[in-house]
Amino acid sequence: MFRALTANLVAHERIETTDAKAKELRRVAERLITKAVRLGKVAYTPHSELSIADRARRQAAQQQVGGFLRRFQVTESGGESTKIDLIEKVFVDLAKRFASRPGGYTRIIKLGRRRGDNAPMSMIEFVDKGEPRAAAAPKSDAEKAPKAKAEGSEKAAKPKKAAKAAAAT
Repeated sequence: MFRALTANLVAHERIETTDAKAKELRRVAERLITKAVRLGKVAYTPHSELSIADRARRQAAQQQVGGFLRRFQVTESGGESTKIDLIEKVFVDLAKRFASRPGGYTRIIKLGRRRGDNAPMSMIEFVDKGEPRAAAAPKSDAEKAPKAKAEGSEKAAKPKKAAKAAAAT
């Protein structure tokens, strides 16, 4: 089941499924992409430009991914069907897109509940192209100050609202 879900995620880059399946699919899909990303430029360099050792490394990684993921998938869009090489897409497109990203290649967006059986539904998708992962850097005092002022003004506004409500009654 997860092989088919992973193949559909790679082919369409966004699928809708239940929460439990999406959470497990995230683990599976990110491990496959990590295998390609760890090769570095070897993953998406043309075959003729690679050394023999690099060719062997890429072939071994492709065989590992190919052991889990099927090679081709046919997708339909606008009445036309196209054949996609999933292994090539993982190693060329996705490895190049996520080369500078340390992990977290997918995101899960909760959609609500399914109508028939009330199952919680989610959409799992690859993060945007080249979108760097947000680093958890501590904010400087200058960035904290406007936020503190805004919070202070909200606190000051609440007693005024309470006073107006009391005056109205």
